[in-house]
Amino acid sequence: MRVVGGRFRGRSIKTCEGPGYRPATMKVRESVFSMLAARGVDFSAVRAADMFAGSGSLGIECLSRGAHLVWFIEKNPRAAALIRANLADLGVEKSRARVVSRDIFMVLSNPPDAPFDLVFIDPPYGRDLLIPTLDKALATGWVAPGGFVLAEVETSVTAPTAAPVAGLELVTDREYGQTRILLWRN
Repeated sequence: MRVVGGRFRGRSIKTCEGPGYRPATMKVRESVFSMLAARGVDFSAVRAADMFAGSGSLGIECLSRGAHLVWFIEKNPRAAALIRANLADLGVEKSRARVVSRDIFMVLSNPPDAPFDLVFIDPPYGRDLLIPTLDKALATGWVAPGGFVLAEVETSVTAPTAAPVAGLELVTDREYGQTRILLWRN
């Protein structure tokens, strides 16, 4: 897989294989970052969290575009090691990336040192983890006021779209094949 834009554009990153892993396609990543840029996201000032990070493709795209800091949260130790290897191969400064290899709900049990401007939630398909993750992240202060939450889920997921979710406003709900992208603003 290749990085779509920014400083690392065109560089390859290794991806995870196995049940539940499906890296965001180039088309989806291009669309996601176009949506965010169109809504005024200044990546050079962004603190981002890539939850269920897998290979870290969404967080790496943020870093490539100049994100100040990205946390990669991935429970699987092999996948977390792959993220670390990808970051090292790209030459990402250690101060700009943190890989947390723990269960997402354990991590979200405590508030972060500062909230994140951009939170990606990309749970394994078929596990109904979007809403519990979103609820926990909001309850413990992981999303900054005015920040965005972007979820990448399967199209069949029933996600709250009509009414606000704990203060979030849905700004985008799009489908790309079997993938559904939901973007909320806090």
